[in-house]
Amino acid sequence: MNKNVKEQIQVDLRQAKETGQLKAERIREIVKSAVSQVGSEFQEGSHELRNLVNDAVSTVIENLQDKGSEVKEGVVASIEGAMEAINIKRHSDIVKTQGEIKQLQARLDREEDELQSEVEGILTKIVETSQDKSADTKIAINSAIDAIKDSEEVGLLKKRYAQLQAQLAIVRANLSARYSGRDQEVQDYLNEAKQWYDKSHTQAEAVSLQVKEKYSLLEQKMLDAGAAIAKKERQLKQTLRELLLATADFFKDKEVADKDIHS
Repeated sequence: MNKNVKEQIQVDLRQAKETGQLKAERIREIVKSAVSQVGSEFQEGSHELRNLVNDAVSTVIENLQDKGSEVKEGVVASIEGAMEAINIKRHSDIVKTQGEIKQLQARLDREEDELQSEVEGILTKIVETSQDKSADTKIAINSAIDAIKDSEEVGLLKKRYAQLQAQLAIVRANLSARYSGRDQEVQDYLNEAKQWYDKSHTQAEAVSLQVKEKYSLLEQKMLDAGAAIAKKERQLKQTLRELLLATADFFKDKEVADKDIHS
């Protein structure tokens, strides 16, 4: 490990101890700052990078020998700090890729809308050109067109896709909170999850009381997560984890309800 970095960690830990600030949050920031200084010099997954993190954590352990039960908390904080430093360095590429994915998603949505409009235009044309047909023929044509427009399979696929995207957005919010530490990014993912959920159902949709109750819980946990971000609360990661579990539970119940409705 870079000698200057090790000395920096030792100095910062000593100062924190002298001022009574040797808490987990401070240890995390000390290690994060130290690793960030030299982490960019190494390739991702390299032996040097692993040694850097290991030595940073070891330095913290050496300086917490007299802390007894606080050693574990300090070790966890130092590992989190080192991981945050490493992941922030890599995160710009991830953000760039995710931006490209969003652009592709927007393009896909536009193309799907255009396709839907084109299909509806074709069906409308068929109806218009069948006006001189017999009554039975027109009834048959209208019935066939209505069947195509109201295809449950197509609607269900779109719903499942939106539900999956909502869950993925919440997964990304969890990962972002754990590794990037960027509050706005976490909030953006939560907003994205809410938008995808809104696409996955309509207000007029028939759902069970259990599903409604689960969605109320889901909405509350989204609000809790947003509030935790605004207040920069330490338990944000736990709040997001609870939201992720609630989302999985909600969509599981909703899938059962959908099957009952369409059976």
